[in-house]
Amino acid sequence: MHLKIYTDGASSGNPGPAAIGVSIKDENGKKLAHFSRYIGIATNNQAEYRAVIAALEVAIILGPAKATLYLDSELVARQLTGVYRIRSPSLKTPALEARKLMNRLFHLTIVHIDGSENKEAHALAQVTLRRVGRR
Repeated sequence: MHLKIYTDGASSGNPGPAAIGVSIKDENGKKLAHFSRYIGIATNNQAEYRAVIAALEVAIILGPAKATLYLDSELVARQLTGVYRIRSPSLKTPALEARKLMNRLFHLTIVHIDGSENKEAHALAQVTLRRVGRR
C-alpha cells in the first residue's frame, strides 16, 4: 500500500490559536484518515510540524510499504529533508520527533507542494481554527 499524506498547520496570529489538518489516502485516492485538531497557542511553523507528527503517527499504524508526505510549508519540507538547517530553538524538538517517526516508515518521500494542491488538509485546519474562534 502507498499512502499519500497531506498535512497543514495554521495559526491565527504568530503565535496564536493554532490547528492542524491531516488527510491520508491510499494510492487510489480512498480516504483512510481525515482529521483536524486544535493544538493551543503556536506559531504557524510549530503547527506545521505538529501536523506532520500527527499524520506520521497514524501512518505508522496503517503500516504502508511506501508513503509520500505532501507539505505546503517549504521551510518544514526542506528542514525535514536536510536541505535547510533548523535555526529556531522552538522547532528543534518537533523536528527531532518528526524525524524519529519518519525513520519508522520503510520508504517515505517528502514533497513540497503549492497550497492549491493541499486544499483538503488546509480546509480541515481552517475549520477547526474558525470553530475555536467562536468560543
